[in-house]
Amino acid sequence: MKTISVVTGCFNEADNVEELCRRVREAIIPLGRYRYEHIFIDNASTDGTVEVLRRIAAEDPNVRVIVNARNFGHIRSPLHALYQASGDCVISLVADLQDPPEMIADLIREWENGYSMVLGIKRTSAENPLMFWLRRKYYRLVSRLSSVETLENFTGFGLYDRRVIEIVKSFGDPYPYFRGMIAEIGLPHKTIPYDQPVRKRGITKNNFYTLYDMAMLGITNHSKVPLRLAVFAGCGIGLASFLMAFGYLIYKLLFWNNFQVGMAPIVIGIFFLGAVQLFFIGILGEYIGSIYTQVQKRPLVIEKERINFDTTSEARPNLVMQLRGGAAGQPEPGPGGGSAELLDGPGTPGTAANARRGVFLGAAGSRASGDAAEAADGGSAPPARNRDPYRKTPRAV
Repeated sequence: MKTISVVTGCFNEADNVEELCRRVREAIIPLGRYRYEHIFIDNASTDGTVEVLRRIAAEDPNVRVIVNARNFGHIRSPLHALYQASGDCVISLVADLQDPPEMIADLIREWENGYSMVLGIKRTSAENPLMFWLRRKYYRLVSRLSSVETLENFTGFGLYDRRVIEIVKSFGDPYPYFRGMIAEIGLPHKTIPYDQPVRKRGITKNNFYTLYDMAMLGITNHSKVPLRLAVFAGCGIGLASFLMAFGYLIYKLLFWNNFQVGMAPIVIGIFFLGAVQLFFIGILGEYIGSIYTQVQKRPLVIEKERINFDTTSEARPNLVMQLRGGAAGQPEPGPGGGSAELLDGPGTPGTAANARRGVFLGAAGSRASGDAAEAADGGSAPPARNRDPYRKTPRAV
């Protein structure tokens, strides 16, 4: 049985996460032939989101939670959660319900048809018309500047095969532009248009700085045009200045006694050249900043806590059976003829395992786990052949 991983990043979304969990469950359970896990990664919310997720995870072992030590931003945090997913494919959903969970069945169907990437493309949006227009113009600008074909109105919502996730891991980017990575990979993909609904509860966490940061990240990661534009602008301004100087010389020679240059052209020229220089110094600074971020090689996030990551994969089929109306207390046979026991319900063996918490270091491409805690309890770590080749040993802080 294949496993579907759903990944959601959240920050102060206490009003939305419960409905999102319910709608995701209602979209996947009727399909019947898949296990699933829903991973939430919380960016140190202050509105009680973690408490809501903790309660949901206590009732549903398919729900797993990563709590970050602080807010690591909306760029790094969701990608770290993608790396922790164990499914055969991974679906990325935002917590504000603007990515319709009801499209999950369509995404999975196209994935089963052989597409490695199934991408949701915004056809219309119920957001502010001016913002939607600006986003469309930005996507078009990036597409023209980029050396690879990018996708307009693509926000990251979609389904990605395990192979795609492993390729993204191999990039090793500490400050990734995920949309650009997908375009860079270039595997066959299927696009599904959708109409983005308006946010019903809560407020957007984006502001001018975060939007500007994302916009510049998309340009600097995929285009050298701004740098070359500085060269062309320098040559053009230099040529124009030479022609203007030559014209002034001729005019002065012809009208020596009457021609007065004055201070205005000089002052305007100085301010113009100063503005051009500052603009391109800023562009250069963006690229240098990107290089600086790359060479630092910092982890994507630092984890404070994990919830439900000790749930065994054998437990999830039994949960699916119960949610679909199976008889309570009649677990499905597990591997080897035994019964697959739910490990995370109240009063079950998984309760103690779920109570164990620690601090994990989540580097780009790593998967911090509870193996050390299992070994400390007298258990044994999983055999090396079953471990993720990109996995790094977690380091307790």
